Amino acid sequence: MNAPAGGKASAAGAVNAIVVMGVSGCGKSTVGRALAQRLGWRFADGDDFHPPANVEKMRAGVPLDDTDRAPWLARLNAMLRESVAAGRPVVLACSALRQRYRDALAEGMSGLRFVHLSGSAELIGDRLAARRHRYMPAALLASQFATLEPPADALTLDVAEPVDTLVEAIAAGLAPPGEWPDRENRAC
Repeated sequence: MNAPAGGKASAAGAVNAIVVMGVSGCGKSTVGRALAQRLGWRFADGDDFHPPANVEKMRAGVPLDDTDRAPWLARLNAMLRESVAAGRPVVLACSALRQRYRDALAEGMSGLRFVHLSGSAELIGDRLAARRHRYMPAALLASQFATLEPPADALTLDVAEPVDTLVEAIAAGLAPPGEWPDRENRAC
């Protein structure tokens, strides 16, 4: 299903929000920005919504716990709901590593879809080593993989593919839950 002209999803059950999720370094922000541009939607980066205490904790190399994440996830859910209510479909880049985090993001969001960018620890580790994030050190990658609960209800794509290929696969996969191909056919 493609978004209607102007990128606004107006039909009942239409996709009006997408969370591009995965571990740090998988390309969430890059793919999310490109997807938002392709669809003509708003882009938001979950990293921009962390409170200062979370940023300092991660900068120090300390993984966040569920208590740290709860207010952040609530802020993201509120942003998603407000954006959609204002008629502004949105693509959010957010780790959303556990099912309960995805549930918190999806609360009250019938048109929300998840896209999981998946790849090997080696490939993503190499990408992290080649970039400098403002506060997320590469040392936290192992904890992110340990925390990750791969989603059963997301479009899962291989991050080894080029960004344009991933964006087109996501745009082509915009459909109500249960209408995406079987898991084996989801990777590019």
